[in-house]
Amino acid sequence: MSTTEKIKALVAKGEGLNVEFKTAREELPRNVYETICAFLNRKGGHILLGVKDNGYVEGINADMAQKQLRTLANDMNNPQIISPTSRLETDVVQIEGKTIICIHVPESPQAHSFKGVYYDRHEDGDYQLTNSHLIATLYIRKQDGYTENKVFPHLQMKDFVQESFDQVRTLVAVRTNGAHPWVNMGNEEILRSAKLYRYDENTGKEGYTLAAALLFGTEITIGTACPHYRIDALCRKEDVDRYDDREVIACNLLQAYSRLMAFIQKHTPDRFFLEGIQRVSVRDIIFREMVANLLIHREYSSHHRASLTIYKETVVTENGSIPYVMGRITPANLKPHPKNPNIADFFRQLEWVEDLGSGVRKMFHYCPLYVKDENALPLMEEGDVFRLTVRYEKESVPPTEKLNTAISIKHAAGVLALIRKNPKITAHEIAQNLAVTKRTVERVISNLVAEKLIERQGSKKVGEWIIVDAQN
Repeated sequence: MSTTEKIKALVAKGEGLNVEFKTAREELPRNVYETICAFLNRKGGHILLGVKDNGYVEGINADMAQKQLRTLANDMNNPQIISPTSRLETDVVQIEGKTIICIHVPESPQAHSFKGVYYDRHEDGDYQLTNSHLIATLYIRKQDGYTENKVFPHLQMKDFVQESFDQVRTLVAVRTNGAHPWVNMGNEEILRSAKLYRYDENTGKEGYTLAAALLFGTEITIGTACPHYRIDALCRKEDVDRYDDREVIACNLLQAYSRLMAFIQKHTPDRFFLEGIQRVSVRDIIFREMVANLLIHREYSSHHRASLTIYKETVVTENGSIPYVMGRITPANLKPHPKNPNIADFFRQLEWVEDLGSGVRKMFHYCPLYVKDENALPLMEEGDVFRLTVRYEKESVPPTEKLNTAISIKHAAGVLALIRKNPKITAHEIAQNLAVTKRTVERVISNLVAEKLIERQGSKKVGEWIIVDAQN
């Protein structure tokens, strides 16, 4: 495709995130620099001089084209106008016998300002960044590296939740039949193995990272390292102005995952689906991905509070983001771009999440099955705030009384491992450790008792579980 044909295609496409039209009959319009600055700070784009907002090709005075190009080149090399300066490419073409200038603006690795003012691009408009937080977010988006890797030299093991390490060892032991390296590692070894202890080349200091604090930290530790960290879980089926139920989650990500799943299971119906010979909970598959996405793809430098809200027919999550693309995400245009790769990898070790691309495709596969509507696809909207919307079945689905055999065996192994470690453990504690519902645990325990693999000694409140085969 020739340059002229490409520019014709841009005209036909119309204004948007990376296309802008400007009338410039005689002179270069001064507001062109606001758009240049916004494109440099976002994803780059094309500015067509000589085209009206409605797409009408008006053209510019051909005799003035070179003067406009010289003005543009001089201004782009003047740090008092564009700072830091930047080089642009331009094309002059003829469309319908009229002269058009196309300015190609690249995405810049730096943050730029026009006469001391920063601009960003959203949809088809240029927006001035009016406060220090928005400007700081721009610089964070442009920086090399990830927020999760910020080093906190003063963090010590006492700043982490011991039970979270025990939970991790139990989970990987159950999922790998004891073969995972973390099973026999100490707490510090797990953190180092997961790349949660780093050396900061910029400061010359080393220590545990923000990711370590988020995954294992106490509420005080997280509040100190990331003061705006918090997740609001709301149920707004009846009272949409306030809420029917609310849980404020300020604990670490491992605990938050279990609490968010429990909140969803409390307020949404389940639906089982036969996949091959295995019956699976469609609800849990969908919302595990949704909750994991909320936790591991959140931009933790953003002050936007993360939330999960259950309405009458939908569940919506929102979290701060540094967008790689803008607009709606589908499997067709998905470009996996992890926001917190170390946190994401940790969740994968626990089998709480799949690779980003696989997880999105799984949601698109299962959501229509959940509500029995082929059009009930998840809605993913990427921007400075990432929003994910999933429909759910309004009417309650009768519960399934009998567990799938494969699922039972998997959960039974986890329950037995936890009972061996702590005979006084409760069903609620087992559910938290295995990240399943309390009802699932109670069913598994009932099956284990029926099979005479465990038995209860003493009362329900103060008694303990006995593993029968351990006495034979």
